[in-house]
Amino acid sequence: MLAKRIVPCLDIKDGRTVKGVNFVDLRDAGDPVELAEIYSKEGADELVFLDISATEQKRKTLADLVYRVAEKINIPFTVGGGISSVEDVDVLLQNGADKVSINSSAVKNPKLINDLVAKFGSQCIVVAIDAKQIEGEWIVHLVGGKVPTERKLFEWAKEVEERGAGEILFTSMDHDGTKDGFANEALAKLSQELNIPIIASGGAGKVVHFTDTFKEGKADAALAASVFHFKEIGIGDLKKELQEEGIPVRI
Repeated sequence: MLAKRIVPCLDIKDGRTVKGVNFVDLRDAGDPVELAEIYSKEGADELVFLDISATEQKRKTLADLVYRVAEKINIPFTVGGGISSVEDVDVLLQNGADKVSINSSAVKNPKLINDLVAKFGSQCIVVAIDAKQIEGEWIVHLVGGKVPTERKLFEWAKEVEERGAGEILFTSMDHDGTKDGFANEALAKLSQELNIPIIASGGAGKVVHFTDTFKEGKADAALAASVFHFKEIGIGDLKKELQEEGIPVRI
């Protein structure tokens, strides 16, 4: 079995790392370059950097900040926020990103997934999907969770896979920042219906939540932010506990 991945996430706004609950009430969580270096040294498997206000403010991801983060880490690095073209991806890869994450732009122009995969390869393209339950249906949202769409989670995820994306980063907006655990039922369904890796996001609060999302949610990776930023869970300790639970991780 492939090792499960632990992925800290840096949500960036105005050059600082921030964290909120259900995508709102953001608070400062520190300098992204310093945090990235710490996580790389602590044994994180990958790092995700999301410029959360880029799409809303209609600007490009902060390439210079991406470069400064990339200089300090030696683990795979995924960057997202405001990416809408082949040229955008080119700039980020040249500045040290290993993969890119697209979200709103993919929903608005699904062919973008095909274009990016054709140019850079599936392994480089992650599609992030933010969804929340509305009347029992998981509905995809855009622009940092502010704009609901007609898209349904499982149908969109399947299309994303068919268009060649290498991974899906699924964030449950209902669980985001609550620290009550991941959306394991939806994750398990995604895992069952798709053949590409699923990254779980939204809801990490305790070590058991990671254990549950790997066992029950069948996630391939678990992404978290505040529990790492505010030192509630150490990555090394987390991996040891996961290993004791029989979950394969890189120590």
